[in-house]
Amino acid sequence: MQKKTIDRRWLPLNALRAFEGVAKHGSFTAAANALLISQSALSRHVIALERLTGVQLFERRPHALTLTKAGQHLLPAVIKSFDRLEYALDDIRTDGAPAQRTLRVQMPPTFAVQLAVPILRDFRRMSTEVDIDLISPHGVGPPLGEIDVAVVYSQPTVTDLVSDLLWPVRTTILCHPDIAAAHRGQDLATFIEQNEIVHVRIAERPRHHTWSQFMRAHGLTGVNIERGLVFDTAVLAAQYALGGQGIALEDPNLFSEELADGRLVRPFDATLDDGYGYYLTTHPDGLGDTAIALFRSWLIERFGKRTASPAKAAVQLAVSNE
Repeated sequence: MQKKTIDRRWLPLNALRAFEGVAKHGSFTAAANALLISQSALSRHVIALERLTGVQLFERRPHALTLTKAGQHLLPAVIKSFDRLEYALDDIRTDGAPAQRTLRVQMPPTFAVQLAVPILRDFRRMSTEVDIDLISPHGVGPPLGEIDVAVVYSQPTVTDLVSDLLWPVRTTILCHPDIAAAHRGQDLATFIEQNEIVHVRIAERPRHHTWSQFMRAHGLTGVNIERGLVFDTAVLAAQYALGGQGIALEDPNLFSEELADGRLVRPFDATLDDGYGYYLTTHPDGLGDTAIALFRSWLIERFGKRTASPAKAAVQLAVSNE
């Protein structure tokens, strides 16, 4: 039997506001103080919302309050809905003058360090009415709950988000030019064997995952790759290589400037395509938001041009494989 949908005439706005406050503050007491209501009134609102939905929205444990799966599903929709109401009311109060809008944008740390500054600077010049709140969590996977637009490093996944591929990642060995020169003429296996290996950790993967995949893809055996340093981010691994130490598997699109000016070189043309890429993700409800749609289309256009000719001059081979 199909459940009846909730009539919007009876949407419990106060209860939804209470739910948002508790979720954001992680505490009934803190949320009650922030909303200037009693804790008992706040609790009644949340309980009423749980009765309406028929599911528990919070896991209540001693000294801990966490969202259930249902609560995690509901929270982004509540936040976005209240945000849109707030923006619309601000527009009306200012007689149609464009209100300053803040977009919450998530980017991986290396993407943010290497590309975000010029990206966001250029976007702000074009759209002065939009501010950017940048968040850079570690790891891979879906964006955090309170994000308007996210760039994520991920393999293709099926979700309810709108996902646009900015570019597929093909990692290759990058190193300091002195290392390339010192080992000129060596074959790939010997080059790897005789150099310190720099790893980049990928969440929920073995610590040597990328190098293991690279070796397997090129049929290289008998070379110990379970050695060397492991860094949390690609930009830290690149910084280590820039100091003249080690060889790292990196995405040359992220380090085109360092390659162009010769601070890093690509000693071999061997690459690894293990299915990862940088994706721009947006919630379907956000596509009707002018600021989100503007940022999304601008970013897609920018990287569409970038990947059409992926900085070939920046990745010239420094060691001949012939």
